[in-house]
Amino acid sequence: MTTLRRSTFLPYKATLTEENLPDQSGKVFIVTGGNSGVGKELVKILYQHNARVWIATRSKERTDEAIAEIKKAHPKSQGQLLFLKLVLDDLTTIKQSASQFTSQETRLDVIWNNAGVMLPAEGSKTAQGFELQLGVNSLAHFLFIKFLTPLLQETAKTAPPRSVRIVWVSSMSADFAPKPAIDFGNMDYHKEEDNMTKYNRSKVGNLIHAAEFDRRFPESNIVSVSLNPGLLKTNLQRNFGAAQKFQVKLMGKPAKYGAYTELFAGLDSSITSKDKWITPFGRREEPRADIVEPELGKRYWDWCEDQVRSFL
Repeated sequence: MTTLRRSTFLPYKATLTEENLPDQSGKVFIVTGGNSGVGKELVKILYQHNARVWIATRSKERTDEAIAEIKKAHPKSQGQLLFLKLVLDDLTTIKQSASQFTSQETRLDVIWNNAGVMLPAEGSKTAQGFELQLGVNSLAHFLFIKFLTPLLQETAKTAPPRSVRIVWVSSMSADFAPKPAIDFGNMDYHKEEDNMTKYNRSKVGNLIHAAEFDRRFPESNIVSVSLNPGLLKTNLQRNFGAAQKFQVKLMGKPAKYGAYTELFAGLDSSITSKDKWITPFGRREEPRADIVEPELGKRYWDWCEDQVRSFL
């Protein structure tokens, strides 16, 4: 079941950029995967506007290099850039990462679940044996958010309404997932599916989590939103075939445009809890209806709970 949108291939003009973003002094943010690609571009903008940004990644060396580059480009910023080690393919490490953050911060205004993996080698798995894209893109971020939810709730008590947010970065691929979008009889992929379908399903998970979080925490004053950042030229497509790489080269935009979509979802003051699907490069649209059905949301959330319970 495919949903074709104009915004996927002819995106709308960005409405929130580095040119008109208000000052972010005093705000604390997390960007997973913030040392490269779209995440790095987002961190640049946030830092430029004086935010305190935690870059949650696996590699301290690569993150330190990104931090040095960003600081050099914006010497007048009053913001801060900090490294947070986050290894998304091993659920045993997530609690420690969250604890490192909460032991040093008293607030969290927005987290962008931006990190992801796409089309790894066939058969790639996490440390716990989950298909790699499912484990990294969906399950690990789900567990990370479980640990951070109390701090988000506490921040939301005193922050301006609708300003505390969880941004679950999905993809245009969610629109191209088969129906049913989640096959609960094949979560271990004992019935083989192609790698792209596995990726599509993992990104469906992000949208489901965005919608279901809102249903489970309706009085939290936390906005939970998902998005398609856009067709972009980033290292996420490094495992594409020749034809797919040509399409991206022809139609794709630089990574900073994806950051504009993420910026809009995380910081545009007009976003409310009703806004579940943001499309390039900052436009509200309705998500694919079957993906945000409450029955599917409950079942997928409960399944994720079962998978992460022993790592709490």
